[in-house]
Amino acid sequence: MDILFLTLSALGGYFLGSIPFGLVLTRLAGLGDIRDIGSGNIGATNVLRTGRKDLAAATLLLDAGKAGIAAAIFGALFGTVPGLVAGALAFAGHCFPVWLGFKGGKGVATFVGTMLVVYWPVGLVVIGSWLATAAIFRVSSLGALVAALAAPFAALGFGRTDVAIMAGTLTLLIYWLHRANIGRLLKGEEPRIDAKKKAQETEDGAETEAD
Repeated sequence: MDILFLTLSALGGYFLGSIPFGLVLTRLAGLGDIRDIGSGNIGATNVLRTGRKDLAAATLLLDAGKAGIAAAIFGALFGTVPGLVAGALAFAGHCFPVWLGFKGGKGVATFVGTMLVVYWPVGLVVIGSWLATAAIFRVSSLGALVAALAAPFAALGFGRTDVAIMAGTLTLLIYWLHRANIGRLLKGEEPRIDAKKKAQETEDGAETEAD
């Protein structure tokens, strides 16, 4: 029965997380395929490039909430561990959605939403780390990377080994998805938050998307 619960949680979380809200909302609004705009990402940052702040805000909230919702639903139904599995697989679904040939977003907003739901103190540490780093260094991707790395250590500090394992796994995935950003950071070439729009819209999506 435990295996059944874990399987249902994993599948349910993945398919909920794989819903590409940025793509769905922009198409419903008659704006075409968001993947043909800016960085080609399906997240809120790229949706904002359409000029529709309302759609960008909706995308951010939905992307941030879907993994957390998955964790909350399956956690309530089957227990803590299935809930964590559902949240983790929802995050994976966002990054690798089956509907889009497994090409999704970088998962930053989804990661934050997941942490807030599975254990909100860790979520607050993530948000605080992100905002503080971005404010000091003016580089969004650096803020995201520092925040992701802070999550498993914060969970350990709060005595939640289960959350730390989940957060650590997702952090590794975030670092893999941001490997191009890391390369640019090491070279001092990563765009700053206050850089000109043209510099932010590089062909391969240089900046971290809020997705």
